[in-house]
Amino acid sequence: MVVLATKCYVEGDARERSLTSLASLVDNELHQLSVDSEIGVRHDDFVTVTLSGDDAPVARNLLREQWGEITDHFELGETYTGTLKSWDDDGFVLDAGRDMRIPASEFGLGQGTPSQIRDRFGLVQHLPMQFVYGDPCSLAAAEADRLYEWRRGPGRVTVNSATRGEVRATVNRAGHAQDIITVERLGLLEQSIICGDRTDPPGLLAAIGEYLPAELRCVIGEQ
Repeated sequence: MVVLATKCYVEGDARERSLTSLASLVDNELHQLSVDSEIGVRHDDFVTVTLSGDDAPVARNLLREQWGEITDHFELGETYTGTLKSWDDDGFVLDAGRDMRIPASEFGLGQGTPSQIRDRFGLVQHLPMQFVYGDPCSLAAAEADRLYEWRRGPGRVTVNSATRGEVRATVNRAGHAQDIITVERLGLLEQSIICGDRTDPPGLLAAIGEYLPAELRCVIGEQ
């Protein structure tokens, strides 16, 4: 079994749709392998994939690479993935199977309070993020690079509590399909809508917000 570094925290029909979506993604990733998979959810909402068959070790590695993995073992200086759990004046807390506090001094994301940095980079709750385990923990350089790249682009709207398909359908329903480039999957229920060059992220957020019971945040690009 592999515990993916992404959560399923919605309930009812939304939960069923989310897990069905994930099962399709896993099947597409592993369809050339001799392996069977079964999707589950842990008590802490992290998604599990139980694998059996001759190619199960290869399948586990593929899923770890794509989604990140939640583990019980941490080594100093190694990079892991957690999901954004909370924030306060001192820093962020990532859930990596246990709480990992990252002080603001270890963000590597420039000046500002944790709340200001969350606003600047459009960080929604439960977003999977890479960190380096240590005393203290720090955001991984690759994570900082990813977030800075978001700011260099045309702008984004980040969303949680919805699958990629649901976000795309919402954009279409709101009549803005022509105003976006694509919807990038960040986690099972965390997505990033990449805006077109002439699309204003706050305007797009306002247009789709009434259709999505989710947290939405803007990333204002520097182009």
